Amino acid sequence: MSIVINLDVMMAKRKMRLKTLAQIIGITEANLSVLKNGKAKAIRISTLDKLCEALECQPGDIIEFRPNNDGE
Repeated sequence: MSIVINLDVMMAKRKMRLKTLAQIIGITEANLSVLKNGKAKAIRISTLDKLCEALECQPGDIIEFRPNNDGE
């Protein structure tokens, strides 16, 4: 199983830059970049809440589950 972060897709749909979104939700650009690039190990619910509010979306628009197709 694999969790995929589609933050870059949502940002593109809303035509929002990383710097702008980071300022709106109150985290550093570096931390937002780690999340956007799928390198984060965890995400706080409060951060997800702020992302959804800023991007006017649902959590499922940002986080997606994709099952592995390797025969397990």
